[in-house]
Amino acid sequence: MGWSVDTGLEAGECIAWEAHRGPVFALTTSLYGDLWSGSEGGVIKVWYGEGIEKSLTLQREEKRKTSFLVERSFIDLRAMVSDGGACPLPAVDVKLLLSDNSRSKVWSAGYLSLALWDSCTKELLKVINVDGQVDTRFDILSSQDPFGSETKQNLFSAPRKDKARSPVGFFQRSRNALMGAADAVRRVAAKAGFGDDSQRIEALAMSIDGMIWTGSANGCLARWDGNGNRLQEFQHYSCSVQSIFSFGTRIWAGYMDGSIQLLDLEGNLLGGWVAHSSPILSMAVGGSYIFTMAGHGGVRGWNLSSPGPIDNIMRSRLTQAEPLYKKLEYMKVLVGSWNVGQEKASYESIRAWLKLPTPEIGLVVVGLQEVDMGAGFLAMSAAKETVGLEGSPNGDWWLDAIGQQLKGYSFERVGSRQMAGLLICVWVRTHLKQFIGDIDNAAVACGLGRAIGNKGAVGLRMRIHDRSICFVNCHFAAHMEAVSRRNEDFDHVFRTMTFAAPSSGIMTTSVSGSTGQLLRGANGSRMPELSDMDMIVFLGDFNYRLYDISYDDAMGLVSRRCFDWLRNNDQLRAEMGSGRVFQGLREGDFKFPPTYKFEKHTAGLSGYDSSEKRRIPAWCDRILYRDSRVSSGNECSLDCPVVSSISLYDSCMEATDSDHKPIKSVFNLDIAYVDKQTMRQKYGELMSSNNKVVHLLQGLEAFPEVNINNTNIILQDQNPSVVKLQNRSTEDSACFEIIGQAPNLSSTHFSAFPTWLKVSPAIGIISPGQRVEVTLQHRDLRGQQNYNGASLDILPGGATQQKAATVLAKVTGVYSTVAKYYEIHVQHQNCRSTLPSRGFNFGDQFF
Repeated sequence: MGWSVDTGLEAGECIAWEAHRGPVFALTTSLYGDLWSGSEGGVIKVWYGEGIEKSLTLQREEKRKTSFLVERSFIDLRAMVSDGGACPLPAVDVKLLLSDNSRSKVWSAGYLSLALWDSCTKELLKVINVDGQVDTRFDILSSQDPFGSETKQNLFSAPRKDKARSPVGFFQRSRNALMGAADAVRRVAAKAGFGDDSQRIEALAMSIDGMIWTGSANGCLARWDGNGNRLQEFQHYSCSVQSIFSFGTRIWAGYMDGSIQLLDLEGNLLGGWVAHSSPILSMAVGGSYIFTMAGHGGVRGWNLSSPGPIDNIMRSRLTQAEPLYKKLEYMKVLVGSWNVGQEKASYESIRAWLKLPTPEIGLVVVGLQEVDMGAGFLAMSAAKETVGLEGSPNGDWWLDAIGQQLKGYSFERVGSRQMAGLLICVWVRTHLKQFIGDIDNAAVACGLGRAIGNKGAVGLRMRIHDRSICFVNCHFAAHMEAVSRRNEDFDHVFRTMTFAAPSSGIMTTSVSGSTGQLLRGANGSRMPELSDMDMIVFLGDFNYRLYDISYDDAMGLVSRRCFDWLRNNDQLRAEMGSGRVFQGLREGDFKFPPTYKFEKHTAGLSGYDSSEKRRIPAWCDRILYRDSRVSSGNECSLDCPVVSSISLYDSCMEATDSDHKPIKSVFNLDIAYVDKQTMRQKYGELMSSNNKVVHLLQGLEAFPEVNINNTNIILQDQNPSVVKLQNRSTEDSACFEIIGQAPNLSSTHFSAFPTWLKVSPAIGIISPGQRVEVTLQHRDLRGQQNYNGASLDILPGGATQQKAATVLAKVTGVYSTVAKYYEIHVQHQNCRSTLPSRGFNFGDQFF
């Protein structure tokens, strides 16, 4: 893995080198311009910025040699802090790096731990776990020799002094090595998923007040101080955090399901919405906007003041202009369900069941139950599920058989999912395939211990014209008396079914922050994923029976086709009427006979069970649905995007291959969606023409005027000097940051702090009418060691040495990147002794 550094001399001219043997997961530049990289196995390497800068001054013909030299000039920090086979750093990938410029530190994050480094001396300061507990092995190691190991050598480095042997004995070093090995095993187990790693660190950021924020896989956000102390934990959402960004007085958190949440610096939730249909991987600011990049490659911009007045105005104006960009689409969906009883049906039965679809049908969804059964098969299926495998020979046969029936009518299979005996699959017309995407599947076992898939559900979720529609094929607990168990099965499926790739549920009018769909649930809590669908269809063998009726009475009503009377004894209707199951769903009117239980290969109503068990006929096989309507009077609109009606709900009495009869339903869908190009054009017109919006945007770009009392600082020895920043505004806060500006030697715009200068605080907020004092002081490097093991001793001679640097005070508002820069010239005079300007200066020694 390598990267290139642009020289700034000519287009495409750069130097490149191999940084790590494995992948590089994280990069950051420290306050002093050094390049830090994190890789697999806990490896952290550092390249001094001065060396990189000086390499850029070389002529073109020297570039190849330069790359060769720079590639070997790194410091291996993991090797540097190891001793006697023990290392305080876990041997897991370094996924994140963060430079804390306000305190001259660098944070590195593995899966379940954090490490703090001195960005000047490269000293390891602390190792802590996600709970904020200090790793005790680091204390043991630090009592020996923090720079005890042999470090990576530079090709042309000066001779290294012999390292003094640590006084710690053999047994102590052996203990450390054993502890390190045990820790490595534990970390690898967590990484591989063998442990509970819900606290895995996924994101790392620093806010303007100097606090460090981490985001975890369980949705937890944690705030840390600059010394690695865990201060607070915030659980506003249960989805995995993927990115954190801080600007002004706000924290932006991006989640795995594409959601965004906003917090203030104290961790209070300000708002949230669904921004993308896939994980938010990265965020960046520009002007008055923050841009989010999702896993599918999409980028969207949101106003930094969202949610706020601009959003309210734009929402109102876009609603008024809705007829310009709202589109309506009509399509039919055929949904079929059949408990096949481990049989392979005849092609005639499949043809009679599905009936060659009419041209209006654009989607065919089929759910099968008991495709395969048996204790051995179920056990094997459960084992395969744990490693992400699925399918069976019978399942493949059914997919091929149905596919052959539909192939001649321009249908393509776009998704399927099998768990044990449950199988769901979907076919779409070829010309409609472009409007269907984000297809994903899920499975929930409801059998023995909620682990065996003989009972449970499999689901397919997709987006049709950017609307989320889900189909769930179910098989619930059997037997007349198991009503409560069936209700529990549904509840378990509804609450726990989760799809691997998140669905956004986003309103396509989203251009600014507020126009996205707000998160559901109190306090941002995560509701069941199935509740977020614009439409959901449950199909399958629900196994609800007829109650309070004898076999003879039921058969008498069936023979007279008095199905309306029989429905009064339907367990499912009774349970739904009482609100105990399938809450919010409805069923089409049906007039077909009960679908269970039949003698195989016996046609007509005479085929019902006549064995000694005399099972009472029942409508075990059903299709239920919910669309976007809150009430039956709602019309299809962008607020109610999917409205459905049923034109057919019937069974197929001709199919005699199973003890169940197959059923099917045809849904007529009206889908409202947004013409994105037209809507974006209208949005742009409103943003530029609406006087209120223009005025508010101009106000966001303004920043308070700040006065600086002194821009020429002379430091004497170790005596500090203070620069005062005064916010002249009485209404708006100002953000400031002190950044370095090193001498420009090669037109590369290389910028960094000199190592001899200490600034505190380097970032912060200036409240309206308030003042902040920034202290500048000469950093005392005497007595410290460089990474070659040589002491930073005082150079011979006592003549006065002057050092000079220019730093910049960057001032912005809280809602815009528009900034003003103030130059601060700093000089230092040391009449007592002279130190190198940078301890070990790689650039001077190497070139």
